[in-house]
Amino acid sequence: MKKLCFLIALLLIFPLTVSAAEDASVYPYAFAWEEFWYEDAEEAAALTADFKVKSAVLMEASSGKVLFALNEDERLPMASLTKIMSALLIAEALDNGKIKKTDMVPVSEHAASMGGAQVYLKANEQMSVNELLKAMCVSAANDATVALAEYVGGSEESFVSAMNERAQQLGMSNTHFKNATGLHEQDHYTSAKDVARAAQELLKYPMILEYTTIWMDTIRRGTFGLANTNKLIRFYNGANGLSAGFTDEAKYCVCGTAKRNGLQLIAVVLGAESDEERFNAAKKMLDYGFANYSIMRPEKLKLEPVTVQNGVKGSAGIDYTPPTLLLEKGKKNDVTQKAHIEEKPEAPIKKGDTVGYVVYEIDGTEAARVPVYVTEDVGKINYLIVLIRMIKSMFSFF
Repeated sequence: MKKLCFLIALLLIFPLTVSAAEDASVYPYAFAWEEFWYEDAEEAAALTADFKVKSAVLMEASSGKVLFALNEDERLPMASLTKIMSALLIAEALDNGKIKKTDMVPVSEHAASMGGAQVYLKANEQMSVNELLKAMCVSAANDATVALAEYVGGSEESFVSAMNERAQQLGMSNTHFKNATGLHEQDHYTSAKDVARAAQELLKYPMILEYTTIWMDTIRRGTFGLANTNKLIRFYNGANGLSAGFTDEAKYCVCGTAKRNGLQLIAVVLGAESDEERFNAAKKMLDYGFANYSIMRPEKLKLEPVTVQNGVKGSAGIDYTPPTLLLEKGKKNDVTQKAHIEEKPEAPIKKGDTVGYVVYEIDGTEAARVPVYVTEDVGKINYLIVLIRMIKSMFSFF
């Protein structure tokens, strides 16, 4: 009885007109309260590819190491996982100050015409970047996505061009975008591994998690309800994103991310046979990753200042940032680190210049290398400086 009363109350709060995902027939809004088929993660010592999916990848975010793969380079349609790249460009625009969350975005007729998942934007309506981003990340709203794409890129076409350029920069060789939303078009494809790579980059912007971790929320001053298309957010311990989608061509897709004890994992599923199967596959991969891997950050080496040739100072401080290292549970994991520093770099040098690197090995195999950088400017000495020093030295003698 209590459960029924709770459901009725929620229905009163959130209008039934909400489009929770790409198609109401695929994601009826009631899914937000359903009793789903799993709760806490179960540790999995092994992982067998018995999923009914076309492609899958499990990646550790800090290193980009692939922990499990099934047809990971196969080119497939991606549905709303497209929005991971859209979100990346928007996050970068926010980070560099090109746009602000408080900006009001005018809605074009083109954006308002988007089908599938939507928040029913009207042409000439205005909505803030914050609310549009929430609609895009939580409910995969296509109209909100295109409105943001046009605001950042000038047009959806130019924004998509930037998406493809960014994909090339990230080494996503099996990806090509035709739109910003994931609505089906010819030559709009990706691979599970490429999706994971885009997700890895997006996770470098923690502010995006403010949206992707929302289970239910509202826009339009509380009058329009949103429910997350990614069920992992409610049902998986540590889940923090990123996107789920469906089209007839792509079938059921998800990029599920989760973080525990500092270990950030990315599980991508493309072409699942059912809604349940995609989340089941993602959960199994995440369970496997958390059961078998951990991360650690080694203690820093104590590095002496580097000698600078022909500098106004004879030396400069140096520093580096240790990486997080992926370790296999149950193994010895012999971790070593060694600094390789340039001998007597020539002035001038600037703060941030690289003067070497530190190499990390796990069980004798290189696992990471990070740059060693100068922590201060050192200008080049000249005759005037030498003369002034000579004069000072002469006066100090007397």
